[in-house]
Order: sequence, then structure tokens, then C-alpha cells
Amino acid sequence: MNKEELMKILPHRDDMLLVEEADLEEVADGEGTKLVSRGKYTVRGDEFFLRGHFPGNPVVPGVILCEMLAQSSCLLFKDQMKDGLLSMFTGLKEVKFRNPVKPGDTFETECEIVKQKPPFYFAKGKGYVDGKVCIQAEFSFALVKDDK
Repeated sequence: MNKEELMKILPHRDDMLLVEEADLEEVADGEGTKLVSRGKYTVRGDEFFLRGHFPGNPVVPGVILCEMLAQSSCLLFKDQMKDGLLSMFTGLKEVKFRNPVKPGDTFETECEIVKQKPPFYFAKGKGYVDGKVCIQAEFSFALVKDDK
């Protein structure tokens, strides 16, 4: 999916749309198959979150990396979001930052849903640059009615 297709699923716009392309893949594991979302974002260097973080040594803030994981994982329940539901973060745990993400890097995500108890969904994900893990986390969402 390209950015225009993602905007039909994600409500984020302008500076807060932090996935430029994404896709879904069925992956075989020991228990059958699971659905995995993969997303990409290339850090340009002029993003608002890099101003002042840190002068002369820009590094993408950890909370932004968490948001990038969350946005790319929303693809896993794209059909529900197209039906007028909105994905709201409800929790983060076991977050580990391994390597910094800097301007010029292409940040790639890999996320999967590990448990569902609608309207709550529990996921885990990792973010990479050049195959090196930068972040790993577990997180949860609630799919709620979008009261525009």
C-alpha cells in the first residue's frame, strides 16, 4: 500500500502520518499461519520531532518510534477501521530501544496481533534499520467509534 491507500485506513495526516508504505503478509509458524504487517518510513531530517532532539545529533524520539509501530499495525485491522472505527492506543509494555534512528534511515516495522478481545487488540512489533533492531514493544489498542 502506498501513502494514499494508507490514508483511507489511518486517520493521521500531515506531520503525524508516519508510515509511507505498508503491506500484509501471511507467515507460517509452528501453529499455522499468522498475519504480519510491514511498514516503512524514511526519515528525511526535517520532521518536527527532530527539531531540538538533539541539536547537532538528531535522533528520532522513542515515543515516535512507538507511534510508527502502532500506525503500521493498524493495517492488521484495516477492515474494521474502514467501517468507521478508530484505533486508540491503550497501552505499551516491554518497550526496548536498541539502536538510534537518524535522518536518512529507512525505518521498517514488523507487527502482529497476538490476542484479541474486541474491542481490545494486543500486538507486538519490532522496528529495524538495515536489518538491525532499533525498537521492540508490546502494545494494545481499542477500536472505538469515530465520533467526528
